[in-house]
Amino acid sequence: MKKLLVAAAALVALSAQAETLTVAATAVPHAEILEFVKPALAKDGVELDIKVFTDYVQPNVQVAEKRLDANFFQHQPYLDEFNKSRGTELISVAGVHVEPFGAYSSKIKDLQDLPQGATVVIPNDATNGGRALLLLQKAGVIKLKDASNILATPKDIADNPKAIKVRELEAATLPRVLTQVDLALINTNYALEAKLNPTKDALIIEGSDSPYVNILVARPDNKDSAAMQKLAKALNSPEVKAFILEKYQGAVVPAF
Repeated sequence: MKKLLVAAAALVALSAQAETLTVAATAVPHAEILEFVKPALAKDGVELDIKVFTDYVQPNVQVAEKRLDANFFQHQPYLDEFNKSRGTELISVAGVHVEPFGAYSSKIKDLQDLPQGATVVIPNDATNGGRALLLLQKAGVIKLKDASNILATPKDIADNPKAIKVRELEAATLPRVLTQVDLALINTNYALEAKLNPTKDALIIEGSDSPYVNILVARPDNKDSAAMQKLAKALNSPEVKAFILEKYQGAVVPAF
């Protein structure tokens, strides 16, 4: 009986010490990576509550409003633009991986076959839209007024030899319209959800030197908490690196 009481007391003490972190993430690969580290964090006294989102706005809004502790779905240029436009002060805690951005088509096999007047869709948020245009420039489809402007918009296209028509849509919807357009520039997380293989299906894809590292994001008031730092350490562990390399086969690349 004494042993049972001691064991019960130990469990109560352990649960009292455990801290819960509620983290927003897009489903693939972010939530999958968080699920992978969840057991190790539990042993380290941190219970991870993962909330899956399908958009790029609410995860930041809810962290800023303290309804969530952190999020894991975005890169630094997107966060910078969000903070600037929304007046928030969210901050990066750790860089985890790169998702090389790609261009996909169900109608052509080579970008050289892109027809005159082709309809091309890109994400409608400033940073990913600019990222898409930079990739089209790299492929020789267009030229921008400023070749290094990460916030470029279709209005910044200086040369458009194939007279492509660029449409801006919410990033999450792009895989669903792939059959209706000539070319779609899709974030890797949404490409993976749509069962596209970036390393095989993309007509052009960013190199491993992409500056768009996906980051764990929190607030200034909780970024240095013990639980948050344990999560950051877990996301930068050798085990996570091996998991990313094995599971995503180059579609997602560790950034540490």
